[in-house]
Amino acid sequence: MNSSDNTGGLASHAMTGTSRRRLLLSLAIFSAASAITLHPLRARAASIDDAVVELQHEWEVIKYQSANGEREKRYEALATKAHQVSNTYAGRSEALIWEGIITASWAGAKGGLGAISLAKQAKAMYESAIKIDGNALDGSAYTSLAVLYYKVPGWPLGFGDKDKARELLQKGLSLNPKGIDANFFYGELLSETDHADEAMPYLERALQAAPRPGRQISDAGRREEVRVLIAKIKPH
Repeated sequence: MNSSDNTGGLASHAMTGTSRRRLLLSLAIFSAASAITLHPLRARAASIDDAVVELQHEWEVIKYQSANGEREKRYEALATKAHQVSNTYAGRSEALIWEGIITASWAGAKGGLGAISLAKQAKAMYESAIKIDGNALDGSAYTSLAVLYYKVPGWPLGFGDKDKARELLQKGLSLNPKGIDANFFYGELLSETDHADEAMPYLERALQAAPRPGRQISDAGRREEVRVLIAKIKPH
């Protein structure tokens, strides 16, 4: 009887140990699954960052390192890729901003009246990005939209409006006062609207802007554009 009691006690203890191991294993699996399911936004953010970096790099190579005659077709292909990224990360302004930048660049490479419809598409992308999060990418949507407003012809051909461009650039500068793009484009707008004397501080600030991680090609290309503009408007 005592033996039976001892055997039963050992069996019961063994079952308890097995159950405990199973429980611990289940908890470990659940914890691992929870780490994935409880942080989808973190994984999603990393993915969109990677996608945006890839778009940025391909864009800067086309803009600053490809022949003029190649750019239109290459921007067109990249715009298709950017649209896929925007669809994948619907509701994220970063993707829309870069789809807009690429589409606007495609319009610039295309030129002529055929570019107006592309510019309108880019405008809609920037406006949607601003509605989602105007602060994204240091206010790049405001700056990029402003460039369209002063590059595109005004009515009746297009929607160009230099006063609107100035307003948007000032908003972009308020969000990124030391940024190379915001300062360059505001300086360029001033130089094109008979305010060249006011442009110099912004152009000089653009030259002094801190390097952007992973954007060496863009930074070098933009700084060269700044130098060219300074040489153009600086009194001799």
